[in-house]
Amino acid sequence: MMEKRWFIEGEEYLKDTVSDSELKKVIADFLEMGHVENIFEMFKREPLYYDWVGDILNDERFNVRLGISVLFEELKERHPHELSLAIPSLERELENEQVFVRGEAVSVLGIIGSPDAVAVIKKALHDTSPQVVDVARDILEELA
Repeated sequence: MMEKRWFIEGEEYLKDTVSDSELKKVIADFLEMGHVENIFEMFKREPLYYDWVGDILNDERFNVRLGISVLFEELKERHPHELSLAIPSLERELENEQVFVRGEAVSVLGIIGSPDAVAVIKKALHDTSPQVVDVARDILEELA
């Protein structure tokens, strides 16, 4: 556990006893509610959160996963220099048993679009799911 600062509607909240799993749930809940700007501010202030992206993609709620994509579009536009910190987390999810998680991970890697992200997307061309392979192929074509 570590000191956490949350920014909700522009107000800063401090809580020193929040576990990582609790904070991941808060992030997912806020993404589901469409509060991407709040999560954007959190990611700007704490690079550790980039390593949690794969875990958050495991959420069964579609709006959470959609929120991650929207978040990364915003980060790419307004705060791009730390996006690569999410690549290891997303790469781990290519081994996930859930096809939708693997596909979402590839999609977020496509948003990142860096050479390192492209190298991971190319690994998804060998996925057991034709859907994941199609997503990877489409993204690679777009990035070419």
